[in-house]
Amino acid sequence: MFENGDFMVLLAMFLYFAVVLTIGFIYAKRSNSSTDEYFLGGRKVGPWFTALSAEASDMSGYLLMGLPGLAYWCGASDVGWTCIGLAIGTYLNWLLVAKRLRQYSVRTGSITLPEFFSKRVGDSHNIVGTVAAVIILVFFCVYVGSCFVTCGRLFNTLLGLDYATMMILGAIIVFLYTMVGGYLSVVATDFVQGCLMFFALIVVVVGSITWAAGLDNTVAFLQDIPGFLSMTSIATPILGEDGLQMVAGGQPLFGEAGEYGLLTVISTLSWGLGYFGMPQVLVRFMGIRSAEEVKVSRRIAIVWVVISMLCAVCIGIIGRALLPTELLTNAQGETIFIVLSRIMLPSFVCGVVVCGILAASMSSASSYLLITGSSVAENIFRGIFKKDATDNQVLIVSRITLIVVFAFGIMVAYDESSSIFGVVSYAWAGLGASFGPLMLFSLYWKRMNKQGAVAGMVVGAATVLLWHNLVKPLGGVFGIYELLPAFIFSALAIVVVSLLTKAPSQEVCEDFEHYMDADLSDDLQPRMVGQEG
Repeated sequence: MFENGDFMVLLAMFLYFAVVLTIGFIYAKRSNSSTDEYFLGGRKVGPWFTALSAEASDMSGYLLMGLPGLAYWCGASDVGWTCIGLAIGTYLNWLLVAKRLRQYSVRTGSITLPEFFSKRVGDSHNIVGTVAAVIILVFFCVYVGSCFVTCGRLFNTLLGLDYATMMILGAIIVFLYTMVGGYLSVVATDFVQGCLMFFALIVVVVGSITWAAGLDNTVAFLQDIPGFLSMTSIATPILGEDGLQMVAGGQPLFGEAGEYGLLTVISTLSWGLGYFGMPQVLVRFMGIRSAEEVKVSRRIAIVWVVISMLCAVCIGIIGRALLPTELLTNAQGETIFIVLSRIMLPSFVCGVVVCGILAASMSSASSYLLITGSSVAENIFRGIFKKDATDNQVLIVSRITLIVVFAFGIMVAYDESSSIFGVVSYAWAGLGASFGPLMLFSLYWKRMNKQGAVAGMVVGAATVLLWHNLVKPLGGVFGIYELLPAFIFSALAIVVVSLLTKAPSQEVCEDFEHYMDADLSDDLQPRMVGQEG
């Protein structure tokens, strides 16, 4: 039987579910009027919704569980350099890509990322778009699974409910409002969820500092853990044969601090490169109402990201001092946000705060589902198999794709012991290496052609898979995060293959020059590649 406090937590969550589903149905009629509305909201989204939607969909469960868990488990260095890389990557992505992509996608009449890549290089056979859609399908299935893991672990940790049952329930909620309301529903719910995530992080970090009754004792305790507060070394928990961290005298046991050298710092900072290829963020750039509003969105986004990540790291670090022996595996450490919320806060407030975790995972999962559905339906179904498909047929195929990805995500999430941070890092590298260099060259290098675009995506994705599974286990210099070498090899492949093959058509070059000469002002007019401009 539930205690009264459990009912108050459930009430807060029920109200949250009701809000996001209501938003989905509110936008249902408008979103289903055309593929442009369903997949991109008619490019009518304002700067606040664009900024918070982009960041909320990007951060997913690793903001409230993955990052605090990593900080709790091994201290400040790994999570600290990761967050620095992500903050730099966020800023540069908004600065270098957002406005240009908005304008260029309007110029080419593109409503999905794979479609933009195809039209950018004049690929009439849609080979580029198909390869991009397949890569999105593969890596987003993994990403969706990581979000469902968050839902299940939340209810299991907070209320002791069955992990699998609650994971599936959370997945169904995400699936419903995404399928019904499309892009506008996703953006609107992401805005609400971004606000809720921010509120949750602030409340828990302030509560943790208050509960610690002074930071001096907390810092003194953590300084006794070798490497825990250092940015140049890393704490190493001592594990027993059962895989749990060993405890003696009521204190967790740590070995000597591990080295965190320059190569490791560079590897960790390279997380920021992933932003240039993240479809869930890039599609927000395409859907913003005006290119002139990008600057406002950029400021909102960077402030939200920096403060949110700082709070997440502080929760994990302070949590180790407050609850030093309660969470004895890496996966258990990822529940520190939930555990602290339950201990410190009144039941209903706790329910509202932990809805921030649901918000993080659901906002991301909905974006992944929608982008995957749009990519498969628009770029594979209409792009290859049925070029004369109606909008209604494309929407049907999109929803069928949602069902398939939804089912696969549940399969991925069924393993309760999955590390959210580990799963996300793998998919992040795959998408970042496949699309990051391609996006930058699309916007800044006229000579790139369709052969180079395909080579860059294939080499990027293949390098991530091979490096992660075969090269990285060798250790040493090869232990670097797979995104960095994959990003470099992908960029080299684009340049080398483009220079060795036929130059882009005159039409594509003229399109690029027109886009550049317009100085990114709002006078760019839509034109389909292949038509006279």
